[in-house]
Amino acid sequence: MTDRRSTTPTEGWRVMTSDRGRLWATRERPFLAAAEDAGAARTVDGDDLPELCRVIAEQESLAALASAP
Repeated sequence: MTDRRSTTPTEGWRVMTSDRGRLWATRERPFLAAAEDAGAARTVDGDDLPELCRVIAEQESLAALASAP
């Protein structure tokens, strides 16, 4: 995998490209336990950058909802 830290689509996520060209992103900080319990994933993948950004946004939204009072 190639680290594409300079092209991170969302701050706090590290983007990598697999040997087969698939994009992966890993959140640099863990989600809170409530977010993980709600299903927020710290590592996600996508076919292209727009899809990867959409998946990251979904995870962040899920985490925000799980952490809301």
